Amino acid sequence: MTDRYGPDVLSGDWKAPRGGRSTPLAAEIGVVVEDVETGWVGAVVRVEKAGGIHVVHLEDRRGKTKAFPLGPGFHVDGSPVTLTKPAAAADARLAAARQTASRTASGSRTVANAPAKVASASRIFVEGTHDAELVEKVWGHDLRVEGVVVEPLGGVDDLEAAIRDFRPGPGKRMGVLVDHLVAGTKETRVVDAASRLKPYAPHVLIVGHPYVDVWQSVRPERLGMEQWPVIPRGTSWKHGICAHLGWPHDDQADIARAWKQILGTVRSYADLEPSLLGRVEELIDFVTVH
Repeated sequence: MTDRYGPDVLSGDWKAPRGGRSTPLAAEIGVVVEDVETGWVGAVVRVEKAGGIHVVHLEDRRGKTKAFPLGPGFHVDGSPVTLTKPAAAADARLAAARQTASRTASGSRTVANAPAKVASASRIFVEGTHDAELVEKVWGHDLRVEGVVVEPLGGVDDLEAAIRDFRPGPGKRMGVLVDHLVAGTKETRVVDAASRLKPYAPHVLIVGHPYVDVWQSVRPERLGMEQWPVIPRGTSWKHGICAHLGWPHDDQADIARAWKQILGTVRSYADLEPSLLGRVEELIDFVTVH
């Protein structure tokens, strides 16, 4: 039965602040937070006791470090948090982990002294060189352990031809990452047709992210922006981004340097948007099925 009066307005946590109540968060190394009062955004690099209080040191994208009192007054993805000192047990586990293993940029555990496997027959294909470099930076260790090679396609306008050239089949899977795969775009039409291509379809997985270019999959906070700007139609997207950031963009060499600068801000998977992370992980799982 429909409640014509709606829910009880006094039910639930009606005194909660508009931004939500602050939740505790351990100040683990690498956690990225924003100090609400100053707007400083940085990753936790250490927690120590100074002047009788615990302080957390945050390193921003330029490598500068600033200390803040541990406690409330921080945001993570827009939600309030109270930073707490990492538990002693967690500190011990972290120290032990550093001695025996480390985490890769993708968040997986490093396989110590593991030689790269001979390249498997399966492959992951991406649209361009920048996509390949980003995947390599974050997932390179994982891919070498699995023996998976990432290759740039140079665009997906002729994706069906690329599939026919590769000839995927049993034991030779083909994963494809497509830029700007959103409803109504030419990319969607290309992918729809390529996904049905016989007899290869069962051995091909094509996924995509919503970003105009893989640059946009890097969290804008890494570049000191709240969000990526909207570039007017008729303006080259990459040139427009460089202009917005005040970077040179006269020729392809300038664009290449701009990408290197953006790529340099990426330290781990935490610096990328979830929409890209999920798709790359999906492709790796697909091509590594034995």
